[in-house]
Amino acid sequence: MRIIIFLICFTLSGLPLHAQTNVLPAEFTTPISISKEVFSSPLKLTITPRLAGAVHSIQWQGQEFIDSHDHGRQLQSASNFDAGTKFSGETFNPTEAGSRNDARGATSTSKLLHLSYSAHQLQTTSQMAFWLAPDQSSSGHPAKNKSHLSNHILTKRITLGFQSWPNVIRYEATFTTPVEEFHSYAQFEAVTGYMPGRFEKFWGVNLSRQQLVALSDGPGEQRHPVILATADGKFAQGVFSPQQPSPGYENAGYGRFRFPAAKVTKWNSVFRIRNEDGVPAGQYYFDNYVVMGNLDIVTKTILELDQYFSKAEQAN
Repeated sequence: MRIIIFLICFTLSGLPLHAQTNVLPAEFTTPISISKEVFSSPLKLTITPRLAGAVHSIQWQGQEFIDSHDHGRQLQSASNFDAGTKFSGETFNPTEAGSRNDARGATSTSKLLHLSYSAHQLQTTSQMAFWLAPDQSSSGHPAKNKSHLSNHILTKRITLGFQSWPNVIRYEATFTTPVEEFHSYAQFEAVTGYMPGRFEKFWGVNLSRQQLVALSDGPGEQRHPVILATADGKFAQGVFSPQQPSPGYENAGYGRFRFPAAKVTKWNSVFRIRNEDGVPAGQYYFDNYVVMGNLDIVTKTILELDQYFSKAEQAN
């Protein structure tokens, strides 16, 4: 089992970007894209001011991989907390792209604080909105937050390409939780991707057996890195993290979901901390790898990433 170090003393904003361009939030008025050649075709990733810097689009070989509909269906990060009471989803839910009330609007309740980017990298820092307004509820459970904007800060860095794998998008997320709150349970959706409905096949990569396995619709999490693919396997996107699983949650971590009415599917990588004495306020860092290609390539790459990080861990 890999050891996860959740609490760290730095954020990604202290790390340099090569050929960096800084953009003040007030100057971020049009979409910004970064790109890289992946198997002789450009992979293009786009963020927009509408979403406070969350990922609006990933395109490769003419295929869109993100269903960016409202302010929830992006490639983005979010967190959920119990606020010292019985946990219920979305009721204390800082979300990068914005709130439920933002709907399909042109602005986000989340606040972008910093943006840097280069040819193949981008980095944002944002103050996340609560998904629910204080007077709203989710699945019959009322919101626990008393404001629209949280005091939770997200810094993310996205890098196109990793080591010898051009088809990997490294997604590093640092969540900073505030000192004035008490939580005994923290759930970090380090990264999630909402995909067009044609990504209808759910697969898992059994790392111990080194093979692809079919997954049911669930919905929910299980222990295998997840891949969502088109029926013909021509396009696929998966996720792997060397930090999975969270201690005490060895049979969870990678989720898959289908929303037939919305014609959208979703994957995620989730980490959890439970501490009855209180989850310490601080910075929590998670390192994830979003893998692109066809089904065979994505499967092969995830297995290679697992071997790479296993060897690195053994060397240390």
